[in-house]
Amino acid sequence: MTSKSIPLLREIITGATGMVGEGVAYECMKSPLVESILLVNRKPSGITHHKVTEVLHDNMHDLSKIEDKLIGYNACFFCLGISSIGVSKDDYYKITYELTMHFAQTLSRLNADMTLCYISGAGTNINGSSNWSRVKGKTENDLKLLQFKQVYNFRPAFMKPTPGLKNTLGFYKYITWMFPLLRPIMPGSIGTLTELGEGMINTAAYGYNNDTLDVKDIRTMARHQP
Repeated sequence: MTSKSIPLLREIITGATGMVGEGVAYECMKSPLVESILLVNRKPSGITHHKVTEVLHDNMHDLSKIEDKLIGYNACFFCLGISSIGVSKDDYYKITYELTMHFAQTLSRLNADMTLCYISGAGTNINGSSNWSRVKGKTENDLKLLQFKQVYNFRPAFMKPTPGLKNTLGFYKYITWMFPLLRPIMPGSIGTLTELGEGMINTAAYGYNNDTLDVKDIRTMARHQP
């Protein structure tokens, strides 16, 4: 327990083989607020740490074979997702909405006291002009209808990668130099992967007064002190 008797987080993290999920998991491994971490992946993440257990499972649309391993957690950081670029509308919907909802429905049934933190994205809008923003918006809305203790939707934008992690997307090495130039003039659009991880941890542990967190909210919660 922390000094304010906040229960330590026992987390499930998805998407740790991607840039965002790996960065979030990295912050969780360092955090004194996190007691244990279950990574649920299709392929090995290569992450080893005394807090971490990893479950490999091919079909995220059917979790029946691993349900017994998903019990006893009080937080889920859902970082699994794909870009809409080069993906059909049907495939994007199946992964972004159907897979996410099935995973979340299973967790809400197994863990009544769980807080779900979902990685969405800046520009998400169920009535938006683009397909990806509408699908993300529907996902956000429907997650909030499930029987979780709390659901928080995180909407990061451009994120400076965490140095030294292996899943950083290649194009970032060409644009990261712009971060200190853009952040002062675009504070609502520029953040860091470290801030996202810290913001998710603090939000899950202490709560927040809004269930949707944009870049400024994420930065506020990254700096949160109880």
